[in-house]
Amino acid sequence: MDLNELENQLIDLQTRFAFQEDTLQALNDVVTDQARHIEQLQALLRQCQQTLEAMREQSAAGEIVDVPPPHY
Repeated sequence: MDLNELENQLIDLQTRFAFQEDTLQALNDVVTDQARHIEQLQALLRQCQQTLEAMREQSAAGEIVDVPPPHY
C-alpha cells in the first residue's frame, strides 16, 4: 500500500464516520420527539381516566340525571 491509497482510505473512513454521526443525531432527535409525544399522550390518558372515574362515581351515587337534549 502506498501513502496515497492509505490517505484515500482514511478520507473514506472519516466520511463514513461523519455520516454515521449525522444519522445517529437524526435518530436521537426522532426518539426524543417520540418520548415527548408519548408523555403528552400518557398525561391525556390519565386525565381521561380521571374524568371517566368521576363520571362512574357520579352515576353510582345517582347524581347524573338523564336530561333530554334541548331539541326535544
